[in-house]
Amino acid sequence: MPNVSGLELLNAARAINPETHVIVVTAYGNIESAVEAMKAGASDYLTKPLNLEELRHRIERIRERCRLYAENRELREALESRHRIEGIIGESGQMLEVISLVRRVALSEATVLIRGESGTGKELIAKAIHYASPRATRTLIRVNCAALPENLLESELFGHEKGAFTGAIATRKGRFELADGGTLFLDEIGDLPLQLQAKLLRVLQEKEFERVGSSHSLKVNVRVLAATHRDLEALMKLGRFREDPAALRVSRKRARA
Repeated sequence: MPNVSGLELLNAARAINPETHVIVVTAYGNIESAVEAMKAGASDYLTKPLNLEELRHRIERIRERCRLYAENRELREALESRHRIEGIIGESGQMLEVISLVRRVALSEATVLIRGESGTGKELIAKAIHYASPRATRTLIRVNCAALPENLLESELFGHEKGAFTGAIATRKGRFELADGGTLFLDEIGDLPLQLQAKLLRVLQEKEFERVGSSHSLKVNVRVLAATHRDLEALMKLGRFREDPAALRVSRKRARA
């Protein structure tokens, strides 16, 4: 090609359409040129003399990758659309009020407590808040606080270091780390043990925590949504749910599902 190299053509093609797939074919078969081509965005790399069967194989492989990517994108968009506010069906005044409240709180960074009986759609509301929020493209992770014993729940939420307890054969990230930049949905927060409530309040206030078995603090940027079917005020009177001002920060920001 006169006046232009293959890499220059590659850059020009991808500047026009970043989704363009390019197979670079060159007579200069060395590691440096291959690495340079892949860094520039080439999908594959072949050397001369050209083997047409190999070229067909590489093209088919790229086509299959494109098909899987498009399929995954469609499935992701379909999944997200199911949880958008528009997917919540209801015509009663109370349901319309809930939808209006969801729209308002979704745009904020407020911690939200969703209260209601079992089966009333609390998780659906939490998903609607997440997918209508600025964090919609980031991770939404759910933890059922009633499904795990206290010792396992702490590790599940905050992770643990290798050797922190029997069976901890490797360092493991907790749900807060995995949800960094996104949303963490704590279902059945009324079943959270008192010790873990204190650690949760620290994350809400300071945006930091330690893994089990570690003294090193980790910073996270996580929005917390919580849900419960329990009467938290009654649990406070029984001493089973914290009633200090920090705990009330969670319960004041609430939407009744």
